[in-house]
Amino acid sequence: MPFWTTPREWTWNTSSPRSLTAVMPSTLIRRTEYDPDKRILSVWLVTSGKRYEFEDVPPETFAAFRSAFAKGRYFNSHIRNQFRYRRSDS
Repeated sequence: MPFWTTPREWTWNTSSPRSLTAVMPSTLIRRTEYDPDKRILSVWLVTSGKRYEFEDVPPETFAAFRSAFAKGRYFNSHIRNQFRYRRSDS
């Protein structure tokens, strides 16, 4: 599925019209948001509630993440510790 296709669980973020937001069906990830213009993937974790912003995430990686059956497993293998990130307090 191309990254610009939006399944039902994904919605366009009204505060940032080019960003996609989703509540995740995952025990690790509560919510995600992706800004394709800035290539930033924001991830809120279930355990801590903290938000992490991963920089320079390619659209292809985001598309694979979205379509992965096990979102937490994909995140741990292909995103966490693979991209520069920062914790955001907002």
